[in-house]
Amino acid sequence: MDTKKTCNIEKINQFMEKIFQEYLPVKDNLIQILNEVQEQFGYIPKESQIKISEFLKIPMAEIYGVITFYSRFTLEPKGKYTISICLGTACYVKGSQKILDRLEERLKITSGQTTQDGMFSIDTTRCVGACGLAPVFTVNGEVYGKATVKKLDEVLDKLLENK
Repeated sequence: MDTKKTCNIEKINQFMEKIFQEYLPVKDNLIQILNEVQEQFGYIPKESQIKISEFLKIPMAEIYGVITFYSRFTLEPKGKYTISICLGTACYVKGSQKILDRLEERLKITSGQTTQDGMFSIDTTRCVGACGLAPVFTVNGEVYGKATVKKLDEVLDKLLENK
């Protein structure tokens, strides 16, 4: 068995036991528990979903439904750097699709995916609340306004240097 995977499962199990000591086993606590798991691991591993299902006595399908309904939750690990491109109206009209296309070309992944080395993830969003700076993209929440393909390339080059 893969040692790294075993360590991860052990880590997940330990964290879940700790969480279950803080919450009553009632369905109303599902979102809070998912939130804690997301904060801890950056995504919601299947192993934790199974444990939550057993603890709260609710079907896995229901847990999956909640995870996929809320955009805050994710089933896949994110990269060290999550780059999110705004495709809201103001950003889209000012060229954010070109920025997304360039990002996907450079990283060789599409929105919703993570590079094999675990360094980068691409997300899209409909608005980050910075319409006056359109188009925008964010890197781990830091906003880059009045963005261009050139600016994206500069930011990516700097991140790759720090690899």
